[in-house]
Amino acid sequence: MAKSPEDEHPNKAFGWAARDTSGLLSPFHFSRRDNGADDVSIKILYCGVCHSDLHLLKNDWGITNYPLVPGHEIVGVVTSVGNNVKKFKAGDQVGVGVIVGSCKSCENCDQDLESYCPKMIYTYNSHSYDGVKNYGGYSDKIVVDQHFVLRFPDNLPLDAGAPLLCAGITVYSPMKYYGMTESGKHLGVVGLGGLGHVAVKFGKAFGLKVTVISTSPRKKEEAIDRLGADAFLVSSDPEQLKAAMGTMDYIIDTVSAIHALAPLLSLLKLNGKLVTVGLPNKPLELPVVSLVLGRRMVGGSNFGGLKETQEMLDFCAKNNITADIELIQMDDINSAIERLAKADVRYRFVIDIGNSLK
Repeated sequence: MAKSPEDEHPNKAFGWAARDTSGLLSPFHFSRRDNGADDVSIKILYCGVCHSDLHLLKNDWGITNYPLVPGHEIVGVVTSVGNNVKKFKAGDQVGVGVIVGSCKSCENCDQDLESYCPKMIYTYNSHSYDGVKNYGGYSDKIVVDQHFVLRFPDNLPLDAGAPLLCAGITVYSPMKYYGMTESGKHLGVVGLGGLGHVAVKFGKAFGLKVTVISTSPRKKEEAIDRLGADAFLVSSDPEQLKAAMGTMDYIIDTVSAIHALAPLLSLLKLNGKLVTVGLPNKPLELPVVSLVLGRRMVGGSNFGGLKETQEMLDFCAKNNITADIELIQMDDINSAIERLAKADVRYRFVIDIGNSLK
């Protein structure tokens, strides 16, 4: 007979879980494993609410395994470490992002690209190598292999820093890989949401000219005055698009909805790069003529590996980059998820786990 989630492991844990495709979250008792020799046990203080949490709660991708405890933008304090753990100790501020495991031996892992490992293990809605189900950060504690734990810089706010563990690294990684960091170049950021607003901040820190590209004219003031973008372009305005043709060196596209790529490609200079990090649920049409005639490139990117994520956190600490957040209590999570579905957040919900789950 299969054990209940509460009895699978020795250590009792508490969080909020969804039980079905309604996506409604409610209190949930489960358990975490003992702290092994290579493990770090963490008291969770904050957890960001990612758009992928919404998709998995509703089983939009057809892969959800209920009950589901979401959350992969986790920040907390170390409570204990295993005998083999040397770089963390009790009391340290740490973070846990999208994955908690990989094979550690494939070509991708050898290059610190665990996020592309064929055997990577997600922080939630996955199973560990022993077959036991993983639960995420909408909970009071977590136990993680030390390799997948990140040092959180002392001068980086824990609450506003939490979304960097997914939203931040998802835009930082492609910007670094595709060379979108050369001071004085022109970057277009498509979409001003959880990912896009951090991309604007990274672009400015790299010394780029940044233009926000959005379907919503009402976001112009916040893009320029609040986030520091240099310009704003309404993508549904043909005159604005025409005036901006061939002016951008790079575009990072954070939009997950179905949208046209042709207008975006027309904004690029010769040798320009369009990199997409959104995940539309249907294929996008790619106008090859625009690529050929402009010697342009279209690429994609996943979130970064652990080494690069640590680099990103240190970069954010040095440059005072955090996410713009709305801090909520755990009891507010269902209304927050409803608002997230309507894009009614500027720009990331973060759950105050430490003061919500006692």
